[in-house]
Parts: sequence; C-alpha cells; structure tokens
Amino acid sequence: MNPRGDRRPRVVVGVGGGIAAYKSCEVIRRLADADVTVVPTEAALKFVGQATFEALSGNPVHSGVFTDVPAVNHVRTGQQADLVVIAPATADLMARAAAGRADDLLTSTLLVTRAPVIFAPAMHTEMWTHPATQANVATLRSRGAIVIPPAVGRLTGPDSGPGRLPEPEHIVELALTVLNRPDALPYDLAGRRVVITAGGTREELDPVRFLGNRSSGRQGFALALVAAARGAEVTLIAANVALPTPPGVRLVPVTDARSLQAAVVAEAATADVVVMAAAVADFRPANRQESKIKKVGDLEPDALALVRNPDILAGLVADRRGAVPLIVGFAAETGDENADVMTYAREKLRRKGCDLLVVNRVDGGRAFEVADNAAVILDSDGGATDVPFGPKTLLAAALWDAVAARGTGGPG
Repeated sequence: MNPRGDRRPRVVVGVGGGIAAYKSCEVIRRLADADVTVVPTEAALKFVGQATFEALSGNPVHSGVFTDVPAVNHVRTGQQADLVVIAPATADLMARAAAGRADDLLTSTLLVTRAPVIFAPAMHTEMWTHPATQANVATLRSRGAIVIPPAVGRLTGPDSGPGRLPEPEHIVELALTVLNRPDALPYDLAGRRVVITAGGTREELDPVRFLGNRSSGRQGFALALVAAARGAEVTLIAANVALPTPPGVRLVPVTDARSLQAAVVAEAATADVVVMAAAVADFRPANRQESKIKKVGDLEPDALALVRNPDILAGLVADRRGAVPLIVGFAAETGDENADVMTYAREKLRRKGCDLLVVNRVDGGRAFEVADNAAVILDSDGGATDVPFGPKTLLAAALWDAVAARGTGGPG
C-alpha cells in the first residue's frame, strides 16, 4: 500500500557548503519524479545560486528561518517530507546535526522531520577520518540516520582519498530505495566482510572474439551499494562491467572464469559472506588462438571445441571450513517442457549446497541489462521469500535482510 496515495513523494534536498555542492544539481535533476524542496545553507549559496536550485526543483528556495514566517517553514518543511537527502553533507553540517542545532532552515528541518534522512558526506580525508567526525557519524547512525560511505578519489586541489561525494546516481539510487521501502538501509552489517561477484565472464577465442553473456553487472553493483550503506566492508569482484564503483566498495576487476575463481578464492578466505551474482561461463574454448581467426575462401570454420570451466560456487561450498563464509548463489533460470523455474532452482540449491539461492527468471527480456528485477530467495532451511518486481536495490535489500537474519553460514 502506498501511504502517499497518488501524490508525488516530497523530498527535501539539503545542500551543505562545500565545493561538491555543484553535484547536488544532478541529484535534484535525477529526482524529477519527486516534489523536491531544496534547502541550502548560506555557505552552499556561495557555490550554487538560489536561481539554479529553484529552476531545477520548481519550488522556492530559502535558507533562513525568518523567511516566510507565517508559513512556519522551519517546521513545515521537515514535517511534510517523505525523505531528506543531504548532499553534500559537510563535516560542519553533520556536527551541527549531531549536536541537535537548529540555527538555520536546514538544521531546523533535520530536527523536526521524522522522515528517513540520508547523509552523503563530502570533505577532505583528514576531516572525514578525524575522531570528531567519526563520533558525529556514529551518533547520527545511532539515531537512525543513513550515512553513506564517501567515495575515494580526487578532492579539492591535488589531494585524493576517501571523502569525495558519492556519485549522484548512487545517492539517488539509495534515495529511491528508501522512498520505496523506508526500512531498507538499517546499519546492520557493520563488522562483516562481504565479497560479491558481478558482471559476465568472457572466454577468449582469439585476440578479437570471445564467448560471453548479457550480464551488465547491475544486480551485483546494487548488492554492493546497499551492503556498504548498511555498514559492511565490501569487496566487489567485477567481470567486464562498465559501471561506476559504489561508494565504500573495493573493486577487483577480472575477465574470465578462471581469473574470477582465483579472485574469489583469495578474497573468500577472510570473508563472512560471499555472494556469487556474476554470470560465469560454463564452458571456454579448448584452444585460444594467438592471432585473429581468418576467413579462408569459402571454407567453413572448424567446429569449436569447448571444455568445462571450474564450478566456482560448488568449489566454495566444498572448501568451506565450519560455518563461514555464508554462501549465496544466483540462478538465472527458464522453465521448459520437463520442469518449471522453481523446480530447477530447488534442485540447483540442493546440488550446489549454498545457504541461499536467488532465483531469477530470465526469459522474456527479464533480469539481464535492465534496471528492475524480481526474484525468489530460497533458503537451504526450506524457506522462500518472493521479491516483487522493482529496482534492483530493493532485491539487494531483501537479500541482505535474509543474510542478517540468518547470521553465519553453513548447513541450516
């Protein structure tokens, strides 16, 4: 049931006073389906003008508590919000929010609102890692606020490191996830080391051609984005993916099944959870040609000989010591004249021996190369959770719910 009825969701975008304020314009633009009210600090208006925010949002923009006093904006703005997104969240703004200050319209809004609040930090590395900032982040999280990990990259001037504003598309992905499901991002994976595979492997025929599949990596990247927002230490092993790395995530690029296997084995040794979301080729050419295979007159090419690739998921289960790591598999299935999707999926769960199996129907253009997904999460204990069609981050949240509820891995 939609508690908002047919009205557009009301989103407050708070803008702190840092150079990354210019990126808030892209956040606002990507929230075009919402009714957006921009609340900048006075310092933010030094970087981006009021007229820009008003043009992008279609609403008046104020920063002080004494503007339009009869409308009681310093109270109404927070009361009416369905979500508050702070981008960028500077060290000063988070300190004032943690202290419960209400000395401008934005901090007043934060004190009044009972809607979910997402902070997207942006500051120099030294400011982010300072004990005072970390204490303020912990305080905000303890009160239920969502503080996204900052990205790592170029900062102001020549400096680089953690503290860069997460990409606007990642901020908006998480915002839309929370609008769809307000409890989707609890801070419940802190202290857990998570390894996720994503994308599709490529098996080379020659220097030009390869055997591949249609996986874009979006589901694996959504899993990483949500896991990091929920506090996990995330390593993302990505095969041939052209997507920006989610904030707070360490990326390990690979190409084929054997390089993916080597990375998984190395990373799984210290992992609490391994999620095998990549589409791994079952077969590879028996012989890779060192030069491009040429057309020779009208002759047909020789038949392509294939050999099996290693079964990475089964190998993980076989090599597991005790109950860790918890192992999650993915099954891209279609039914046929012999059995339906769920019959094949339950047989795969039994055969592979993993703890959880996410079942995707992939016929009819579903699952691959699209933004939305639906699935069933099967549990080795016999349970099944239906995840209705929606953004892939919602499926990610449902899977992390199942992981958090289950605890450690191993046979149920």
